[in-house]
Amino acid sequence: MWRTCGAAGLIEGLYDNKGDVAPRRLAELLTAVDARGDNGVTLSLLVQTASALPILAAGAPASGPVHEALHSVLSGANTLALAATDSAAAGSDLADLGTEMTIGPDEIVLRGGKRWITTACAASWFLVLARHRPGRHFTSFTWVLVPADAPGVRITPADTDLLAGSATGHVEFTDVRLAPDLLVGRPGRGMLAFAQHMGTERLAGGLWARALTARVLADTKERLTRRHVDGRPLWHNSSVRQRFATCLVQVGQLHALCETLGERITRHQDLAAAALLKSAVGLTADSVLAVCAQLQGADGLSHDGAQRIRAEAAVFGIGGGVTELVLDAVADHADPWLAELQA
Repeated sequence: MWRTCGAAGLIEGLYDNKGDVAPRRLAELLTAVDARGDNGVTLSLLVQTASALPILAAGAPASGPVHEALHSVLSGANTLALAATDSAAAGSDLADLGTEMTIGPDEIVLRGGKRWITTACAASWFLVLARHRPGRHFTSFTWVLVPADAPGVRITPADTDLLAGSATGHVEFTDVRLAPDLLVGRPGRGMLAFAQHMGTERLAGGLWARALTARVLADTKERLTRRHVDGRPLWHNSSVRQRFATCLVQVGQLHALCETLGERITRHQDLAAAALLKSAVGLTADSVLAVCAQLQGADGLSHDGAQRIRAEAAVFGIGGGVTELVLDAVADHADPWLAELQA
């Protein structure tokens, strides 16, 4: 999928001349890929296009191995894994990560581990967030580009059969020696670059959640029209229709938020807007898919049924920030949001 999209210019075509993602193009691509029904593949494409590539592009020089790697990934020739979530810290506390690098005049030495890394088992490159000096201060972290086949890199598939197409795995770095020109951006700007591009991934999550829930709703309605009780399709049952309609309203609200906040997130790096959208995704996706799973009955337990899709969609409430923590960020901006709603 990545090679096909890259060769067709769809990956490079997502970004403007400033490197910002065009929300409508991203929505079209994610919707088209989601229609295939392989949630793991869609997740892999999302993380690469909305997180890894923007960070890599922002820190890539005009020439050299990082520049060459960037263009090989944009073209679809190679794949990129974002290695941020650390084996030594909770996913929501990146400042406590244990992956460290020593930056010398002639080489970089990388040690540590990353877990639950999307595309890990299929990546050509790892974009690794590591600590280059002690302390939790945001200037203590730097990105480095690591070839997946470098000596000292060990990749283990994640112990799950969910989101299989994502090639998710765990990565260990044991005294990995790298050339200094594989640093991405200036030392000390790693956490800042991550924060600047976090909103784009959250927007992408909203766009994918909108496409996925709409797809499952359409499938659920079709199943309801085919199943009969007392000679009548389940779709004509008033209770069923009301529950379905409630889900339709929720997905419509998510669609409206994506349309309203997309440009604010990508062009203006509005992290408050990104947090609001991310919270809406976490609250909407599981609620809608839970109803669809119940309405599908025993069919929902099939391989392509809503029960499995709901389990895989749990990533919306975990990846990119646990819903409860993101809601805390929304509450921090309560006054500006209230003022905007009352304007």
